[in-house]
Amino acid sequence: MVSIFKLDDLYRFFMRAYPVKSYGGAPPNAALHKELNRCRVALITTAGLHRPEQTPYNDKIIGGDCSYREIPNTIETQLLALGHRSKAFDASGTESDINLVFPLDRFRELENEGKIGSLNDRHFSFMGSITKPKWLIEKTAPEVGQLLQADDVDVVFLTPV
Repeated sequence: MVSIFKLDDLYRFFMRAYPVKSYGGAPPNAALHKELNRCRVALITTAGLHRPEQTPYNDKIIGGDCSYREIPNTIETQLLALGHRSKAFDASGTESDINLVFPLDRFRELENEGKIGSLNDRHFSFMGSITKPKWLIEKTAPEVGQLLQADDVDVVFLTPV
C-alpha cells in the first residue's frame, strides 16, 4: 500500500475526506467446527482480477463496479489480468507475483501438504475501492455467498486490496 505522504495532494485530500460508511450489524464471522485439514477452502480477492476471456471491470461506473468474476481453481495464475485501477494501489509487486493479491499457488501447496482439506472448484474476484457499495452489499456479495454455500465451502480466505 502506498503511504499517504507519497500521494499527490488531490489523492491525499480524497483519502482523508473519504466517506466511510457503516452498514450496521456484527461482522459476519462464524466459528470453525472442524479441523482445517478437513475444510473446503475458497479464495476471494478485491484486486479486480479476471481471466483474459472475461469482460474487464468497468472503471466508468461512478462509485465502482460491484460485479464479480468467477475464477476456476484450475487456472494458471499468471494468466490472470489485474483490473484494479486505484492510483493509491501500488501494483508493482503484484505484476511480479499475483499470489500477493490472490494466493492460489500458495493454497495449492497447502492442499498438497494436507494442511487444508481441499480447494473449491471456483474462487471469486471483486473490484476494490468501491465508494458506493450498496449493490455489492445487497446483491453481488450475497450471490457469491450463496454460491460458496452451495459448494459446501467451510472457509473463505479474503485478500482485500
